Amino acid sequence: MFDIGWSELVVIGVVALVVIGPKELPGVLRTLGQMMAKVRRMAGEFRGQFDEAMREAELAELRKEVNSLNEQARNVTSYNPIETARQELETAFKDGTTETPATPAAGSETPQVSLDVPPPEPPPPVTERDFAPEATPTPASEPAPAEAPAASAAQERRE
Repeated sequence: MFDIGWSELVVIGVVALVVIGPKELPGVLRTLGQMMAKVRRMAGEFRGQFDEAMREAELAELRKEVNSLNEQARNVTSYNPIETARQELETAFKDGTTETPATPAAGSETPQVSLDVPPPEPPPPVTERDFAPEATPTPASEPAPAEAPAASAAQERRE
């Protein structure tokens, strides 16, 4: 800490012996040691209080973060998207503040658009024929591959 070597300590000890005297030097050293112990104890207490204050500040910050996450979780569990969309649409139509991409020029008529769109026609019903593999007709002159050995054996018997 003070970067004092052995030679400096010897010089300080000799000066203290000469100035204070050999009779009172042990009492002065004892008092100096007690004062140093008190200073170290006070520094340790200060450091402990400072560390505790830092931990409390960190805990308070973490507590705030946890509370905000809990509040967000409560909002998610009580969230009803259909109801929210319905309320937003109602307020938009009541206030007349529907956002349009471009505003028409003054004096021009705005075309009325009907939102009544007929539903699309349903697709035709699916039948088993739609899933059956398409059969390819085989020519009458050529036998099917599975029947080829039986047909050739029958032709040989005839001959």
